[in-house]
Amino acid sequence: MSGSLRVLLPAASRTLARSSTACALKYSAAAGPARFGNAFQFNAVRGLASEATAEAEVEEVAPLQSLESIKEALTPEDAARLKLMRNIGISAHIDSGKTTFTERVLYYTGRIKAIHEVRGKDNVGAKMDSMDLEREKGITIQSAATYCDWDKVENGETKKYHFNLIDTPGHIDFTIEVERALRVLDGAVLVVCAVSGVQSQTITVDRQMRRYNVPRITFINKMDRMGANPWKAIEQVQKKLKMPAAALQVPIGMEDNLEGVVDIIEMRALYNEGSRGEVITEKPIPENLKDLVEEKRAVLIETLADVDDEIAEIYLNEETPTAQQLKDAIRRATISLKFTPVLMGSALANRSVQPVLDAVCDYLPNPSEVSNVGLDLTKNEAPVSLPPYSSLPFVGLAFKLEEGRFGQLTYLRVYQGVIKKGMTIFNTRTGKRTKLARLARMHSDEMEDVAEVHAGEICATFGVECSSGDTFSDGSLKVALSSMFVPEPVISLSIAPKSRDNGNFSKALNRFQKEDPTFTVKFDNESKETIISGMGELHLEIYVERIKREYNVECITGQPQVAYRESITAPAVLNYTHKRQSGGAGQFAKIVGELLPIKDQNVFESHVVGGKISEKFLAAVDKGFQEACEKGPLIGHKVLGAHMIVNDGQTHLVDSSEIAFRTAGYYGFRDSFMKANPVVLEPIMDVTITAPIEFQGGIIGLMNKKNALITDTDIGSDEFTLHAECSLNEMFGFATLLRANTQGKGEFTLEFKHYAQASPMLQRQLMAEFQKKEQAK
Repeated sequence: MSGSLRVLLPAASRTLARSSTACALKYSAAAGPARFGNAFQFNAVRGLASEATAEAEVEEVAPLQSLESIKEALTPEDAARLKLMRNIGISAHIDSGKTTFTERVLYYTGRIKAIHEVRGKDNVGAKMDSMDLEREKGITIQSAATYCDWDKVENGETKKYHFNLIDTPGHIDFTIEVERALRVLDGAVLVVCAVSGVQSQTITVDRQMRRYNVPRITFINKMDRMGANPWKAIEQVQKKLKMPAAALQVPIGMEDNLEGVVDIIEMRALYNEGSRGEVITEKPIPENLKDLVEEKRAVLIETLADVDDEIAEIYLNEETPTAQQLKDAIRRATISLKFTPVLMGSALANRSVQPVLDAVCDYLPNPSEVSNVGLDLTKNEAPVSLPPYSSLPFVGLAFKLEEGRFGQLTYLRVYQGVIKKGMTIFNTRTGKRTKLARLARMHSDEMEDVAEVHAGEICATFGVECSSGDTFSDGSLKVALSSMFVPEPVISLSIAPKSRDNGNFSKALNRFQKEDPTFTVKFDNESKETIISGMGELHLEIYVERIKREYNVECITGQPQVAYRESITAPAVLNYTHKRQSGGAGQFAKIVGELLPIKDQNVFESHVVGGKISEKFLAAVDKGFQEACEKGPLIGHKVLGAHMIVNDGQTHLVDSSEIAFRTAGYYGFRDSFMKANPVVLEPIMDVTITAPIEFQGGIIGLMNKKNALITDTDIGSDEFTLHAECSLNEMFGFATLLRANTQGKGEFTLEFKHYAQASPMLQRQLMAEFQKKEQAK
């Protein structure tokens, strides 16, 4: 998923990845240590506050607190508000029905008055796919936020739950949209296809949920399709996602005869009636399902006994847990990421979506049940708790930027305090202050103005100059939140406007680069071309199309280029003297050391003792080394996996300078690099192909021609899924080949896996092309 993955997934857990910041209250409650899953690296959005705010009195920050002590100190007002709030995302593999499911949620909660399909014949399209391109292609490109209220009946009393909901894309090319959504959400609904089960993107989404410690409910969708098998899907969740899972429901009928579900906790049958399945009717359990319901209830209790101590004790005592005990255990196990409850139905057929909303209320956490941690910039980034108290100073995270009709639209998650229209907020990275002219809640591309937004909520504002991942406060706290994990681009292409434009081309590139951290733009001084890079062919294709539609600029693009890397495979001696004399003071620098291969990163290290070379000169050598790594000597691509050690050297009293040592670092590295058995690395992709079973032989033959390594094959009743590893270079134009070989019925996904040494023939070819270019200059 990332270009080089050399960042080692710094946003390893939401306890830190969900940073917010310091609270200004001195709590009397005992602060138990927050539980961290493993040793974290703080990948905070750094940057000290400006001089202007240095004068402001910074409030004292509370230490890390346990969730129990945070909940105990909640005011009755905050506790009542947060208890009925859920921040959830809808995530899944491509075409599993995320947007269709979200459309039903909005309809049943009363947010929209009519249901429209993703590829609707009425030319309206789903509410959450507001972009024309999304409606034409039938895919989600940008994550879209909305909110709705769900009336849930509990013990005869109706309670109104408030949902903040984000619908995310399924394509790996738009993976940053999923990353940024999960970064700020408290829970998620993982949609799995009843026919295809756990697919490649399901595994990717699961990995992203684990990165940010997001609990999830699993909804098995498309139960009305031929070949639907929920039990196989649950088995795959357990095996492929390595997550204990058990069904809370048994379907009433299958495929065309799907009528509803049996709730195996409350032991009741729920039928969907009405033209849009909006009426839920409770009836007795059908006789032919009673044995299956008992069997699946026993499986649920056994699975919970493995992950929850209270149910384990009841189970060992051979007692039967009550419905409430089961619900409490499911909630505990789900929030602690030990279990995922599984529900089933069909969004397209309007079956059993409402019970999923009840399950969101019952089993996913509210904002006060999630540990949010910030980094105190006044105390060397010491971690601090961010309780969702309205009385504390405001802290929020800008997690998504979008160009709106009124300028830049900034999506904010409020972690602490209250944000109000007209208040001045402070960017802890840049030190800039901004007065909020407008505050709104988003409903896809529509907005509804609000006066204030409390902790735990998601909102949007205009006129705030910032980058995705910036932290905001009211100015009384100097804290930072960690940003989301951003994968590196793996594919590039040159782009130029067809005719001279009035600046719209550069405006478009600047905007898209700001909105999407995985979309990068650079100008190549040698070829005089603008190069755009992204996560895949579809990713770049969408941006080229958006430049044409939104900025009226037609573009010419070059052939897609692979993001190769250069590396070394053997140690080499570093001994380089830079000497230049041209009258007056000259330049002199000598460095001695070695160059060693290392995995997935570039490291500079100094072992110089006794001050033989000063610190500032060594820093200059490091700069020269990093500069040389940007463009390697083999084929002009980035260097990956070089460890430069300087342990000796020489300086001149007059001629040595930072520029001399920087030059020595640059050319010394290049000189040693060529002696260290250099190689070209190419990105290897995880390829997943799904097609009807009769094309299996042809597909395997096709992948063998591509020199792919086939790692796994899943054979279903009417289709098969093939998993393979293949170089990205071989996969260009694969969509056309696959269509031709499967009569247009096959589909595939690509995801970056790792870098590996390219074939000797390809290396020679790339080096020859590079030499030719160099000589032509």
